[in-house]
Amino acid sequence: MEIKELLKELTEAPGISGYEMDAGQIAMKHLKQYSDEVEIDKLGSVIALKRGDQTGEKRHSIMLAAHLDEIGLMVTKIEDGGFLRITSVGGIDVTILPGQAVTVLGKEAIKGVIGAKPPHLQEPGESGRVIQMEDLYIDTGRKKEELEDIVNVGTLVRIESEFTELSNGCVSSMAMDDRAGVAVLVETLRRLKERKHDWDVYAIATSQEEVSGLGARTTAFRLQPDIAIAIDVTFGDGPGISERKAYPLGKGPAIGLGPNFHPKITQRFRDLAGEYEIPHQIEADPYPGGTDAYSLQVSRAGIPTGLISIPLRNMHSTVETLKLDDIKRCAELLSIFIARLDSKFQEELKCL
Repeated sequence: MEIKELLKELTEAPGISGYEMDAGQIAMKHLKQYSDEVEIDKLGSVIALKRGDQTGEKRHSIMLAAHLDEIGLMVTKIEDGGFLRITSVGGIDVTILPGQAVTVLGKEAIKGVIGAKPPHLQEPGESGRVIQMEDLYIDTGRKKEELEDIVNVGTLVRIESEFTELSNGCVSSMAMDDRAGVAVLVETLRRLKERKHDWDVYAIATSQEEVSGLGARTTAFRLQPDIAIAIDVTFGDGPGISERKAYPLGKGPAIGLGPNFHPKITQRFRDLAGEYEIPHQIEADPYPGGTDAYSLQVSRAGIPTGLISIPLRNMHSTVETLKLDDIKRCAELLSIFIARLDSKFQEELKCL
């Protein structure tokens, strides 16, 4: 399957943090094609294992982690008139919500729209105020009595978005953060079918990154890999964004550099990208957090960890935009990195 079709299928599946089941089934279907074993654990993370060619009693392994979950909404109250009050699950920019189409994931899926008080009816001073979550409501067209049979407090709401193909290899959709990383997992395993590798590879589509990082933490604790690599998105370039804080689309993945990342892993990525002429960028990140990398790094007694990110415009919106070539380059760099892992590099990790 082409990367574009894979990404479309992944982003169209609902998978709000803590409720990743539908997206997990799609991820599992695709990872299964290139793995020896696949399962979904108790927290909803998808765990795929592709065994390496190593022999001996002690098997070395690398864990790749890309989070499966997406941001979304949750019902907090059913008001008179049938309007649903909401709160966020994960970090949502409230200003993008008015006018959005949504699906309320109750006992049956219900279409709705997010509304707010029209500007014509606002009191003096209201029009200049930044809109708040408590100002918003979902209108499904149904009465309160009808909704109470289908929707409860705590019912999830998915913000609707159409997968859109733009020019020059760019695509846009909801949940690119981080279904693009899950697509990298699938493509990396596919490429490893064509490359000899000694180490076992665990490709994990982790749950709950947007709210807690628990999926990465629990799978790393269970698997105890020798090395772990987080695959996520980073801020893409755009108008009004400082070039020091964003990365151009189409110039390759961004390699994380900072105290959260083992310097030997970062350097190996840089060396291999240069050797194989893979376009790449360097993302200086002095503070842990924001991705699964921290959860991986501090699991049990600590795991040498790296980060590779795909530049993404309009993060945490319904039009998250990236370039497909960056996904392919990310998978190529990872597959080469894995194919070159050996006992010598394992020893180098112990010597900073």
